[in-house]
Amino acid sequence: MKKWYSLIDKVYGIENLEKAYRAVRANKGAPGIDGETVEAFGQHLEERLNQLHHELKTGTYEPQPVLRVEIPKSDGSKRPLGIPTVKDRVVQQALLNILQPIFELDFHPSSYGYRPGRSCQQAVAKAEMFINRYGFKHVVDMDLSKCFDRLDHELIIKGVNRKVSDGSVLKLIRKFLTAGVMKDGAWEETDIGSPQGGVISPLLTNIYLDQFDQAMKARGIRIVRYADDILVFARSRKEAGKYRQIAYSILEGKLKLVVNKQKTHLTDAYKGVSYLGFIIRTKYVSIHPKKIKSFKDKIRQLTPRNHGMNVEEMIKRLNPVLRGWANYFRIANCKGLFAQLMEWIRRRLRMKKMREWKKWKQLHKALRRRGYKGDFLKISMTRWRNSASPLINMALPNSWFNELGLIDLTLYNVGILHHFRGK
Repeated sequence: MKKWYSLIDKVYGIENLEKAYRAVRANKGAPGIDGETVEAFGQHLEERLNQLHHELKTGTYEPQPVLRVEIPKSDGSKRPLGIPTVKDRVVQQALLNILQPIFELDFHPSSYGYRPGRSCQQAVAKAEMFINRYGFKHVVDMDLSKCFDRLDHELIIKGVNRKVSDGSVLKLIRKFLTAGVMKDGAWEETDIGSPQGGVISPLLTNIYLDQFDQAMKARGIRIVRYADDILVFARSRKEAGKYRQIAYSILEGKLKLVVNKQKTHLTDAYKGVSYLGFIIRTKYVSIHPKKIKSFKDKIRQLTPRNHGMNVEEMIKRLNPVLRGWANYFRIANCKGLFAQLMEWIRRRLRMKKMREWKKWKQLHKALRRRGYKGDFLKISMTRWRNSASPLINMALPNSWFNELGLIDLTLYNVGILHHFRGK
């Protein structure tokens, strides 16, 4: 294995620091404890980067504590997130630019989280391939408790040190790990863990967990890992039970992590293997019902009936959500679901238009503008039931939504998991 002895000069190179700032600016993100925005940092960019260059070169650079915030999760719990200052994000990105290519070469082929050119969809495709093409129908679905918060600092440094022997780089990483967190205005020590939200944290987590990946590979055990979401594959339930114990011993023994025994369970392709928002079965891959529910909740938020916003404005807000959701989930066999969701979304927008019209007279005017003649029923504009009536559909056909630019989920090419196989 090749070892790297002198890297800090590459980290603090002005060109690398400029590249790092551009990446941080592209990712946007909130200010850290000093309140400085990405834009404000960029106003005196040359001066700020020269200062960082000097501090890193002389070993006087000191990172600030990360700002601890809590993000609500779909299950009602909260996920702690650490927001470093912009200055610290730039230095972490500069470190990442140099370290990532060194470690990337030798990571396990079935590790997909936070790696360039790799995605959740590829992880799901690999899992589906193990199940359906190679016959590993039994799966251990592993859950690690607060993985990022429990990473052992000495083991992180040891993991980096396997390839990097530059003391200045190792010292810099240690400084980030021990900078502490600010929560509700009070400083807290961090003698364990790597803050989720730090630019360098995903790489450090991959370096750390690669020891698990390689230990399983050495035993001929197939896995798929996306960050701390781990699946272990077996040909029988008994074999899966045996592999679970091996995984426990590596994760809890060697790596000092905590496996959530209540949430870690044996499953199989006939019941369905839940992974990264999908459910993998023997014949098809579907979208997890929880993800469909949270999507519908989001759509309801964006399409309230009693709001001053008009339908056109609603569509502008809806489109990025529809686009993002469809691009993520279209690998599933979801043609019918996408059609149902589009009907429901259009119906909600029709209801909004009805509330704008207030009275049936406006509906009748809209019908005549579309060339319909004769007498029309006088229907209520406040009843949800009426949003599916033939008259409303005639006045506000699907083509009307197309003209307004509403993204149509049914036009997406779905069930395309095979495109991601082998990647």
